[in-house]
Amino acid sequence: MDKNNTGKESKNKINKRFSLSLMIVGPVTLLMLLLSTALYIIGYNRFTKSITEEYTDIAYRTAQTCEAMMDVDKIDDYLEKLDESDPDFQETNKRIQWICDSMGMNVIYVVRPDSTYRKFTSVFNCPGPDSGYTAWELGTIHDISVDDYEDILRGMYEGDVERTTIFRDNNLGDAVPHITSLCRLVGSDGEVKGVMCVQRVMSKLVDERQEYNRKVGLITIIIVLIIFLSISVFIRRQVSEPLEAVRNEAERFVVEETKHTGELAEIKSRVNEINSLSLSIDDMEREIVEYIDNITNITKEKERIGTELQLAGMIQEDSLPNVFPPFPDINEFDIYASMKPAKEIGGDFYDFFLIDDDHLGLAMADVSGKGIPGALFMMVTKILINEHAKAGLTPADLMNLVNLRICEHNKSNMFVTIWFGILDLNTGIITAVNAGHDDPAICKNGGNFELHKVKHGFPVGVRKKIRYNEYEIQLGVGDKIFIYTDGVPEATDINDQMFGVDNMLASLNRSKDKKLKEILESITGEIKGFVGDAIQFDDMTMLCLEFKGR
Repeated sequence: MDKNNTGKESKNKINKRFSLSLMIVGPVTLLMLLLSTALYIIGYNRFTKSITEEYTDIAYRTAQTCEAMMDVDKIDDYLEKLDESDPDFQETNKRIQWICDSMGMNVIYVVRPDSTYRKFTSVFNCPGPDSGYTAWELGTIHDISVDDYEDILRGMYEGDVERTTIFRDNNLGDAVPHITSLCRLVGSDGEVKGVMCVQRVMSKLVDERQEYNRKVGLITIIIVLIIFLSISVFIRRQVSEPLEAVRNEAERFVVEETKHTGELAEIKSRVNEINSLSLSIDDMEREIVEYIDNITNITKEKERIGTELQLAGMIQEDSLPNVFPPFPDINEFDIYASMKPAKEIGGDFYDFFLIDDDHLGLAMADVSGKGIPGALFMMVTKILINEHAKAGLTPADLMNLVNLRICEHNKSNMFVTIWFGILDLNTGIITAVNAGHDDPAICKNGGNFELHKVKHGFPVGVRKKIRYNEYEIQLGVGDKIFIYTDGVPEATDINDQMFGVDNMLASLNRSKDKKLKEILESITGEIKGFVGDAIQFDDMTMLCLEFKGR
């Protein structure tokens, strides 16, 4: 039994030493791998460049040879007569075919594009014996299936492009990798008569690159393995074994949960860092018991705060109207609202309430702070608005009074933007005041949502002596109004791009004919899709009302 236990302990020690060595050697090996990869990429690029330059040069020279063996000015006659039995045409075609065969080209052809550069007419077409292509007849029209060709042909006819080369080694379907060199053919009158195209299969380039990948890859793997094994042996002998004693003492302390014994201070090593580690762990053992006691108390306190925040969030949610429809017996309007705080509790709020049988109060506000301070400031502001509105004040007088009350007890210098309006259920007129808040969006019956812009007043709480002005919005039967906080248009994705007012209006207009709840759910869904995995940094509060009239 003792021998078995000893064997297991030895095996565990070996495994743990290897793990430590791996963790130390890993970054070094990774660095070597990255350096090897960088050298491989540099060599690969140089090798590819030299081969491609050779291919390009041969293709261009072939095109020049073909051009020299033909009369460019006769291309117009060939396309006009469309007579492949013409002796001159046949002779030129034989010369081009001979060059294609002798130079090992895949295909050599001369074309003339139309004015759109999406189609071209074949003049000469000489495929190689092993190309698999069938020669096009003189005058046949073909589509251009590659966008690069369209741009190049346009540049040759309308610009100063004399020649160019296109490499195609992917997305070829059944075709093989190849290059195509294109040269424009200019007649004696200076006009471009056509384009000479020389296509060559890149079999040599592909084969040589594969061989390069095999050899360099094998050498890189061997070098990395040698370095890995050498450093692993060195680390195990010079570092892992001295650290074993330190590790055992640390494990003992964790399992037995005892105070430090002072044994770590007696560990000696030729590595100064290990001696320092031993002394540090010895000090840690002495302090860890005190730390556990402290962290236990802190955890209890955090749990208490978390519970209180959760309760505060529930209270805040219950303080807002959240039962829909809120007035089942009233048919003059439909209304729906929602709030999604960025934290447990937010600084936004919305409110709507009947001032009397003929008037409905609407409020939307955004406090400058978040968390508990913002929530308390929000509750005070909401209560003041509700009380003064039911006292019969106009929106402007209400905002003047609320601002005065807030400024009198605002040592924290917080402020709140507010949009408040009173809807006359008989006329559809909203008398509103805007204290630095976002402009509402209005949707006329049969129209689209558009911002209703007016001059804003200062936010509430900024200055004591402010006089707010009110304005009117006329709603007709079927019209809608959408009020919100800046957390909606300023919702930001991981690239710091904002959702924006334009996207907000577009989203509203896509769902303008839906029910009010569906409108808010739709814009919330679009914001969520736009933001993605980004963290919500601001509260998002929305309210939508449809006026139906009496």
